[in-house]
Amino acid sequence: MKRILAWYKKHYTLNVGIASFLFIWQLIHLYWLTTHVAFNKLFGIDLFNPKGIMQTFIVIADYSEIPALILTSFVYIFGFFTKFSWKNILFLFLLNSQWFHLFWITDEFVIEQLTGSSAKILPIWLAWFAIFIDYLELPVIYDTLKKFFVSLRKKA
Repeated sequence: MKRILAWYKKHYTLNVGIASFLFIWQLIHLYWLTTHVAFNKLFGIDLFNPKGIMQTFIVIADYSEIPALILTSFVYIFGFFTKFSWKNILFLFLLNSQWFHLFWITDEFVIEQLTGSSAKILPIWLAWFAIFIDYLELPVIYDTLKKFFVSLRKKA
């Protein structure tokens, strides 16, 4: 375990940078979620309805959340070994609550687009809860980027 922690510490900037880069992609997904899903369901207004290659791009961005969740979890787990912080626990919780949302949003979007049907995987109140969960990653994205830039500054 000491060797793994030593390696992670030695390559911390690279590890946090990769996690940050993957997590930034989630902003694309959140934009789609807000302008296409939420606005459409709440107000009947579709501000962004991707088609073709753009739709594929958003699905790829959504699936990039899986490695982003794993790698970013390592950032906060590593934080436990260097210095205990309740913020690390909170952010790990916010981060890993995404697993619930991930399977619902992506599956419904993909099924609906591939079959042309309106797939109802969850009751509407649970679907809104899943959408809400997705926005919980915003503070983690900010904090991960901050960690990356602080680490870069320390190396310079």
